Amino acid sequence: MSNENNRSLDSARDDQKPVNLLASVSDTSTESEFFSPMPAGYKKGKTRYCFVMGTVMSGLGKGIFSSCLALLCQNKRLKVAPIKLEGYLNIDSGTLNPFRHGEVFVLDDGMECDMDLGTYERMLDQDLSRANFATSGQIFSSILHKERHGDYLGRDVQMIPHVTGEVKLKLRQLATESDADIVFVEIGGTVGDLENAYYIEATRELAYEEGPNSSCFVALTYILEPKTLGEQKSKAAQLGIKQLMQCGIQPDIIACRAAHPATEKVRQKISVYSNVPFERVISLPDSASIYMIPAMLRDAGLDFEILRLLRIEDRISLRHERKAWGRWCDFTDKIDAQKYKITIGITGKYTAVRDSYASIINALEHAGIALACDVNIKWIETTAITDENAAQHLADVDGIIVPGGFGTRGAEGKIACIKYARENNLPYLGLCFGFQMAVIEFARNVCGLTQANSTEIEPDCPEPVIDPLPEQKKIEGLGGNMRLGGRDIELKTQTLAWELFGKTNSVRMRFRHRYEVDPRYIERLEKAGLVFSGKAPNQPIMQILELPSHPYFCGTQAHPCLTSRPLKPQPMFVGLVAAAMQKRYPDKKLPDCIKAVRKICNRTD
Repeated sequence: MSNENNRSLDSARDDQKPVNLLASVSDTSTESEFFSPMPAGYKKGKTRYCFVMGTVMSGLGKGIFSSCLALLCQNKRLKVAPIKLEGYLNIDSGTLNPFRHGEVFVLDDGMECDMDLGTYERMLDQDLSRANFATSGQIFSSILHKERHGDYLGRDVQMIPHVTGEVKLKLRQLATESDADIVFVEIGGTVGDLENAYYIEATRELAYEEGPNSSCFVALTYILEPKTLGEQKSKAAQLGIKQLMQCGIQPDIIACRAAHPATEKVRQKISVYSNVPFERVISLPDSASIYMIPAMLRDAGLDFEILRLLRIEDRISLRHERKAWGRWCDFTDKIDAQKYKITIGITGKYTAVRDSYASIINALEHAGIALACDVNIKWIETTAITDENAAQHLADVDGIIVPGGFGTRGAEGKIACIKYARENNLPYLGLCFGFQMAVIEFARNVCGLTQANSTEIEPDCPEPVIDPLPEQKKIEGLGGNMRLGGRDIELKTQTLAWELFGKTNSVRMRFRHRYEVDPRYIERLEKAGLVFSGKAPNQPIMQILELPSHPYFCGTQAHPCLTSRPLKPQPMFVGLVAAAMQKRYPDKKLPDCIKAVRKICNRTD
């Protein structure tokens, strides 16, 4: 389609005079079919919306694409707010099996959500909240609550307009609370799924109500490349886009995902078929690093296409963009400039699904890039590991991480790995469950409490060094005894943790657990040499441990990987990678973990 035709279409859209719906859409009487509840303080025209959805198949990287596009807009000093709309009926992601849905990402306010929220936080360097995440379970629960309280004034409650109205309310509430220039809305699943159909309808209604230039629709699609044919095929993509258009939505931008760059012929076919200008049908091939994707989108001119579609060019700052983009390029330039290489073993039970440990993988990558080190990960299934064969499994690693998890399977194997790391000066970082297993290993093999265990693993164990605290047990019947979200940690001075976090008295990290170190055993553990360098303020809840005699042996009840960012790597991970580098390259005179953290994380005395 020519640029002249594009301008004609834009002019035609501008000439349309939309009805001033916001004066009537909030009407809940039986006299009007308009229904779209409005949050207090909402200003029409202040916030624009960018809707991102997928066709053909799931797993196209909608969250990565959306977060990268949001980053480019944020670099221009626009205020952006992402939100993920999930189709499943769970209230949150907390009960989902990592094998099925990847890791559960925990926000600072305690919301357990989809791993895509982690991508948004890392890319945008934002701390998000429950306002940035919605499931069908949340939407329907809110509607049924309102229906029981008579909020619909006797109307029959239906998918349209009430369910779609609740979705629009959620989006407008985020716009109001965040004061965003653009809200990026990612719709989970694939166009054509029954479970997300009402989300798609809600976006159509919202764009209609907000008027021209208020919204932009982006469709990610997949270009097939059958090996037997030796060429790319676009038919599946065309049919997927047709499904979207049958929902009443005309995409403004189409991103073609494929193993290799989409050919010009394929892009032309999709352009003609979808009425999308050729320059807005972009190729988005697989990338070695997600942190290279912003440059791909920028080179395609997609950031300015969004600004033109939403008519907010006057809000940007190119000077701010130059500085922000320069910092991002300084980071990405280091990705292919690693001088060193180490191997970190991740000992867990979800190792068959890498998404189960997405935040850990990213945190290691951030630390490695900052230290010019390529961090290779060795996945170690712990179910069959024992004290006798631990050395065989860990012989080729430079450090290990025992990550979080629930249940008994593989626990003894993790304890065997920790024992090997402690006795052989292998750099160690324990996260949540890994913190608890380190306490058990130390209690058994150093303190002589040979029957020490966690009541999660052995409910009637004689020495329950890990156990829910009494106040948590009181609310067991309510199902609310999980410690979730961001909490402050009080640091002990002159410890490794105190040094890593810049000699500060307090640090904030995120938690997701219900078992703690039993206070009855703390004194005995400390007398034997274990240092609890971080605890909950005014409570006997131990949250960070370390061994002063070890090159790097740390554990935390928290999940520090959740707050690692590309330009702000997490100190405990930087320390682990630095210690592993020292072990791997003893003759290179590399800085120790504390000096490395001070340099990388801008920590000073």
